[in-house]
Amino acid sequence: MLDEPTAADMEALFERLKNWDRWGDGDERAALNHQTAEHRAAAAALVVDGAVVSLGRDLPLQPSAETPFPAHHHMLAAGDAISHTGIPGYEACGDYVGTQVHGLGITHIDALSHMFVHGLMFGGRPGTEVRSDGAQANTVMTLADGLVGRGVLLDIPRARGVDFLDGAGTIGVADLEQAEADQGVTVGAGDFLVISTGRDARRTDARGNLDPIGAGLAGLHPECLPWLHERSISVLGSDGISDRMPLRTIPGWPFPIHQVGIVAIGLHLIDNLDLGPIAAACAERGRWSFLLAVNPLRIPGGTGCPVNPVAVL
Repeated sequence: MLDEPTAADMEALFERLKNWDRWGDGDERAALNHQTAEHRAAAAALVVDGAVVSLGRDLPLQPSAETPFPAHHHMLAAGDAISHTGIPGYEACGDYVGTQVHGLGITHIDALSHMFVHGLMFGGRPGTEVRSDGAQANTVMTLADGLVGRGVLLDIPRARGVDFLDGAGTIGVADLEQAEADQGVTVGAGDFLVISTGRDARRTDARGNLDPIGAGLAGLHPECLPWLHERSISVLGSDGISDRMPLRTIPGWPFPIHQVGIVAIGLHLIDNLDLGPIAAACAERGRWSFLLAVNPLRIPGGTGCPVNPVAVL
């Protein structure tokens, strides 16, 4: 059992891992600076058989414990009105999609304007820079050219010899390094680290019903934060939210991975991935790194965006 850090421990950790001045005044790429053109070219060379696997979940359209506020999808013109255009011969339909970005069910990426510690976001910018019309800094537009690099999957349930981690399960540094050793892979600078807790297998075991608030979600212990910093990863993703649910009881630090990871280190986080298919594909091939592409929508002022990450093996 890993000890829970105190609030003072978290404050010290936040200051020790802070990257605010590391890449120059006004920098908004933060940990993405660890990734170079050479890293992306090397990632492309990982493609062997060209199989494509999505790491995203279907956009939820019905309320559930995981997405109490689901996305909206409705038709602006359906099949019974394909001639609504008024242009002879132009028969078409159209639809509308709207959704919240963050939460416990939608696969999304967090921009660095999503989280704050003591009223400040990454780089020391005040929370007032996120206004009613959107963020003025650290927005998802930092990712406007897309993210392409080496994805590395660490399958923690596989390393432990179980199908999935129980709710509120805690992942420590020993788990990460055990998964590396078992899978013959090493997480390095510029990588997109993806951590599986077996969430989808757990949902299947529960006959499709998973309550992340009541039953919890497995996540990283704060002791992993220095490890992530030392490995110089660019992006952190999980089939949960990287933080453990229920929330930590550390005063002022309910989401330590988000708070320190995003605000201090400058990590873009991808939450609520579907990792069952990629875990199976990797296990079948005996290789756990792959080309990974993540392409958020270009949303000026956005603090995040739903995404469909795609691995090419």
